[in-house]
Amino acid sequence: MTRNALNLEIPDGLGDLLRDFTVAVLRERPSDLYDFAVDYFTKVRENRRPKSVPMYVIVGEEEAGEPDRECFKPKSQRMNRYGRRQSVSAERYDPEQDESDDERIVHPKSDEQRERLTEAVSGILLFRSLEPEQMQDVLDAMFETSVSPGEYVIRQGDDGDNFYVIDHGIYDVFVDVNGEQKRVHRFDNKGSFGELALLYNMPRSASVVAVTEGSLWAMDRNSFRRIVLKSAFKKRKMYEELLENVTILKSLEQYERMNLADALASKTYEDGECIIKQDDDADGMFFLEQGQILVTIIKPNGEEEKIGLHSKGKYFGELALINNAPRSANVYAVGKVKVAFLERESFERLLGPCLEIMKRNSELYKQYAENVK
Repeated sequence: MTRNALNLEIPDGLGDLLRDFTVAVLRERPSDLYDFAVDYFTKVRENRRPKSVPMYVIVGEEEAGEPDRECFKPKSQRMNRYGRRQSVSAERYDPEQDESDDERIVHPKSDEQRERLTEAVSGILLFRSLEPEQMQDVLDAMFETSVSPGEYVIRQGDDGDNFYVIDHGIYDVFVDVNGEQKRVHRFDNKGSFGELALLYNMPRSASVVAVTEGSLWAMDRNSFRRIVLKSAFKKRKMYEELLENVTILKSLEQYERMNLADALASKTYEDGECIIKQDDDADGMFFLEQGQILVTIIKPNGEEEKIGLHSKGKYFGELALINNAPRSANVYAVGKVKVAFLERESFERLLGPCLEIMKRNSELYKQYAENVK
């Protein structure tokens, strides 16, 4: 602590915190300072938390409505609103420290079952960041189970064994409040539940009861952790390492690179496949993960001229986004190529601090384009 002329104690770190915030304001020039401040300090707080802990929700708002989220917080973080504090000895799951065997479990399914399962998991938030091969692991690892009206799928206080995705049926979620069962949510033929007990290695925080006849797809604890948690952690870590080697991103703060890593999606192209076609509308930009790309330009006389060959660490496709114009070149895969794709909306939201550098680089492309005409 330090003291000022008024003999008031100034907390350690306050000066640095306000300085960094002021720099961010001057750099971003937000239209609403209050909204910017909320967003900025929220990101700073998230950045101070351990990077190895992924965050998940029980159900997406677009899947089955908005549950009472207070009831779904880990018990060690939740105060009972009726005066009683519940506690539980729980150790959260850390993917970085998990050295268990990655043995795949496969439950055979008919074509009809696999089709229903594919449809059921298509809207689940937890699975959206998985690679195609990891999604196949998800389909293989899940097994079908039927339930009857009044049957408990999970009971509050029990150990967590499975994660569930709803195939069909209606299910109520109850939380015990001072000995009374309070209904806090209803799943109606879609949604997922049960991941918190697996994630935090804690007892079930709520009960789920079938209201109608129904069918669920279940995944055991080990498969859930191996496929969903470890894969998400490895993907973020891989993308952070990739982005750290991209020169224009050096101006980003660590939390900004983390947000950017989470927004990337992998895409794979075969040898000779066109990744970007000249004059097409732009839907996003790319970061080259593996392989090589060939960049060409179609000249006014119709001749296609080679511009260059690029390897891992190269980014491309940003010019059309910066200039709000069609694609200015062709990009082809040389051999098998893997890229990390950033869609237009995320580009505009996350790469603001890098736009000036990108614009300067775009001038070089414009000068070259003028010379080849």
